[in-house]
Amino acid sequence: MENKFKTFASQFALRAGQIIKKNFSLGMEKKWKEDNTPVTETDLVINFMLIREVAKEFPEHSVLAEEQSNIKHASEYVWVCDPLDGTTPFSHGIPLSTFSLALVKKGEVILGVINDPFSERLFVAEKGKGTFLNDKAIQVSTISLLENAMGNNEISKRAKYNTAKLADYLVMSDVKLIKLISIIYPSALVAAGELDFTIFPNTTPWDAASVKIIVEEAGGKVTDIFGNEQRYDKDINGFVASNGVLHDQLINLTSKLVSLNTRE
Repeated sequence: MENKFKTFASQFALRAGQIIKKNFSLGMEKKWKEDNTPVTETDLVINFMLIREVAKEFPEHSVLAEEQSNIKHASEYVWVCDPLDGTTPFSHGIPLSTFSLALVKKGEVILGVINDPFSERLFVAEKGKGTFLNDKAIQVSTISLLENAMGNNEISKRAKYNTAKLADYLVMSDVKLIKLISIIYPSALVAAGELDFTIFPNTTPWDAASVKIIVEEAGGKVTDIFGNEQRYDKDINGFVASNGVLHDQLINLTSKLVSLNTRE
């Protein structure tokens, strides 16, 4: 991979992190979107800045991002971005948010960065080159029994899939479940070996693209919610990210316990 892609992504992630930290405060102004999630000025500023910078550095590339996109249909490269994952905790005074950016070529993720500016943790992964946290190589855990595992299972009535029965089963199986109201950060912690899995029931590719490469280059596995491979430059079919050892067990459970959400 051309090093300029990695340099651009890493430097932009650090700049975005500076904005996130600078704007973090109590009493933050926010607006609520139709999907009942908040958006802040920080989300918008970083998103628009990315579109501007990509157009300047890589004018032939597309941007697919949460708040605004710039799609060029002839381009084989797409920068997929969540400018502020964890806007809900961020906008309520909880320092638990990340910036996420991935470069996708013909549907396949070839580069990913995740920046947690509050803990100064920068995760970077390139295809075939491993995952690094602040320039140090990291690996997923080796936990092989679900009862010894800790993970993050997102549940939302607005998501494509209903994971409530799965959550109940995992809790009753003594699995340690957490819910950070942020899917990218706990997924990065899967890559670091601190958590063992995350389960995401929605279709938004900016919540998944960086996770795909950062977890897999650390030795883990990421598939759609039923165990299939998928593209990351369009809507996804949820995802399961794991240390790899637990993946088949998790997919066996999602296949039995996850269903489509019904919207009344």
